[in-house]
Amino acid sequence: MKRWLPLLLFAGLALLLFVGVQRSGDDNREAIASPLIGKPAPAFSLPDFRRPGEVIDNQALAGKPYLLNVWASWCPSCRLEHPVISDLAKRGVVQVVGYNYKDDPDDAARWLRQFGDPYHVILADRSGRRAIDWGIYGAPETFLVDARGIVVFKQVGPVTYDVVEQEILPRLKETPP
Repeated sequence: MKRWLPLLLFAGLALLLFVGVQRSGDDNREAIASPLIGKPAPAFSLPDFRRPGEVIDNQALAGKPYLLNVWASWCPSCRLEHPVISDLAKRGVVQVVGYNYKDDPDDAARWLRQFGDPYHVILADRSGRRAIDWGIYGAPETFLVDARGIVVFKQVGPVTYDVVEQEILPRLKETPP
């Protein structure tokens, strides 16, 4: 029996983990709701990924809605959502802004060459310090900001085609120009 005890403990813990993950599925996204919804997007001033000597601030994006997509080369889920983000950018219905989070610039550039670069601009936050203002704690995360600069939606985890059709596009139609 002593031989089986570690295996039984492991199986019990694995079962608890499985049940917890199942119970916190997609229906429970509100458990991580953003306090930014309905409030102005945080002010920022970050290096331009493509032109590191230049800075992009929130004023540069003012007046048009934008989708802020947090990604990194080390993020496996970012690869899953990248075709969806690329398709949305090609549709031209919203400006897609990349937010490169805690990433090595060479790795990020290689990732963009491999998977494509759908971003209007890319903000570089190597330290992750500005991400705190947005409530970002990982990648991928995505925020929809309306033309007035108000955060109207946050997606934790990969953006899917369903999220685009059911959450993002309807909110773009609702927001004033």
